[in-house]
Amino acid sequence: MAVDDTAQQRNLAAQMLAQLGYPVHMAESGHAAVEFVRRHPVDLIVLDMIMVEGFDGLNTLRSIKKFRPRIRCIVASGFAETNRIRQVLELGEGCFIKKPYSLYELGEAVRRELDRPRHNVIRRFSAAIQATSKGCCR
Repeated sequence: MAVDDTAQQRNLAAQMLAQLGYPVHMAESGHAAVEFVRRHPVDLIVLDMIMVEGFDGLNTLRSIKKFRPRIRCIVASGFAETNRIRQVLELGEGCFIKKPYSLYELGEAVRRELDRPRHNVIRRFSAAIQATSKGCCR
């Protein structure tokens, strides 16, 4: 699922995921994502961290994890490390990918997230965030 409040970014992420062979759903806000995931099975979310409406990626993921605690998440942001991104990653699910990302980078992040053992809740994420280069999921 691609969650981004900017239509162009949301469509680009969805297009890339489809090109990689994944079924894709889109949500234009954190609230819309929560409602969709409540009603439909979703394995992974590519989640924009900063959304205009004030319900950001952290709020979105916290809400979803209340009823789907094992959902996978890739946090996408055009900004470098922030406390909010760190908090999302500390929830135990997710990695960080810096916008703009390439098809290869997104594909690699998705594959690593989906292949990561579910019992691996505490993960090393500092290196992924600190590296301002595009990349993900160490």
